[in-house]
Amino acid sequence: MGISVTSLTEHLDRIERIPDQRWMETLDDRKLKELEFHDMHRDLKQKKSHDADTFEKLYGNEKYYQTTRMSVDYVDNWLKRTVPGKVFLDYACGDGMYAIAAAKAGAAYSVGIDISKVSVDNATEFARKAGVSDRCRFVQADAENTQLPNDCVDVVLCSGMLHHLDLSYAFPELRRIMAPGGKLLAVEALDYNPAIKLYRYLTPAMRTEWEAAHILSLKDVRFARRFFDVGDMNYFHFTAPAAANLPALLPLCNGLDRLLGKVPLIKLMAWIFTFELVKKKALEPVKANA
Repeated sequence: MGISVTSLTEHLDRIERIPDQRWMETLDDRKLKELEFHDMHRDLKQKKSHDADTFEKLYGNEKYYQTTRMSVDYVDNWLKRTVPGKVFLDYACGDGMYAIAAAKAGAAYSVGIDISKVSVDNATEFARKAGVSDRCRFVQADAENTQLPNDCVDVVLCSGMLHHLDLSYAFPELRRIMAPGGKLLAVEALDYNPAIKLYRYLTPAMRTEWEAAHILSLKDVRFARRFFDVGDMNYFHFTAPAAANLPALLPLCNGLDRLLGKVPLIKLMAWIFTFELVKKKALEPVKANA
């Protein structure tokens, strides 16, 4: 790690003291829309107050996430192997569940950043309830311009959030704040399956315009190679979402999905994929025709 936990904590204190108005003035229109959307989407009291039709319009996709046990288990096991004794960053943390899991798994220090103040407040409260507040910290920050010091985190998780960002800013920023040899796991939807693309088109209220237009593909992984070495890639959930309303089918679907995730071309029909990035010691020169 590049700096001590004490120094990192002091730096987080300084970020937290930035006046709200000054920080908001640094955000462009795209980021302000993301902030507004996620403040609304993460407001737990408001979420509970919606009638059935409004809830379905805004959160109807949640039932499909009940079928993602395979990818969730993969991430959990990756954290348990990777974070003990390390400084961990939950990058665009939402309600902070992975930062809390990392703290429980033995991270030396666990940090979560998010553009949404509502998310940061939720995460802070959940960490308190989980008994990990002493080694878990959440601050509101811009993921493309974190204000974190260089080389300050060893392990990063990007779970379902890279498609909210401009990767031409996000990848260099992640490289800057990661310590040499640092590891990152990205967990993202994959932008090839036509049925899933149609579902996204028919449910615009569930996501921002930028998010819907920037679901990741392998082109984005190739772009990541300019900044990182790319490690393991895995593909999940081909038939499992069909079990959202028939949970008894899920074991059968998961078994089939394990096979489909190994078949070239067919694996590109996955709903979710993961890829590991490792910080290179030196950047390669960018070719003029790249």
